[in-house]
Amino acid sequence: MNRPLLSSGPDLPAAGPLALAALIVIAALSRVLPHPPNFSPIEAVALFGGAYFASRRWALLVPLVAMFASDLVLGLANGGIYWDYFRSAGYLLVYACIALSTVLGFGLRGRVSGSRVLGYSLAGSMLFFVVTNFGAWLSDPAYPKTIAGLVAAYLAGVPFFQWTVLGTLAYAALLFGGFELLRKHVPALRAQTA
Repeated sequence: MNRPLLSSGPDLPAAGPLALAALIVIAALSRVLPHPPNFSPIEAVALFGGAYFASRRWALLVPLVAMFASDLVLGLANGGIYWDYFRSAGYLLVYACIALSTVLGFGLRGRVSGSRVLGYSLAGSMLFFVVTNFGAWLSDPAYPKTIAGLVAAYLAGVPFFQWTVLGTLAYAALLFGGFELLRKHVPALRAQTA
């Protein structure tokens, strides 16, 4: 059974929290590589942080900061259109989804297994879909503020949903599976998790 990483203190090395943060930052920065729309690590890094950081504050903060850093890199690389994204309601909703998915990841603490990661990844993907498409309906004048407009906003998001699910599953497999492999080979990580 896996417990969340203990906070590093005077008698514990900081290898675990640093390894977690490094994996999250690397995953977040992978967004600068070419990929299909919505195939991203957003939900996976949040679930991973929530599952393994002992400090709930760090569990929330590290994924948010890593995603913000990757957004800055994308803004510098892509210019004007991406900078406009920073001023949109959609931007704030994505960050709300990161925070909510981190809290969802708290449910994995001490109970990480392949089937649980799969279920939580699907739940996180659905959460992202529901929240961000609701936000698109609220903020985009192209959608009438009616039930039909709301349905249209969700239908417009369906083609992207498959990539959200696939990206979340792929990154969750890499993060959770990669960390389990690291724990098997790095004694300092085994000492901080059980």
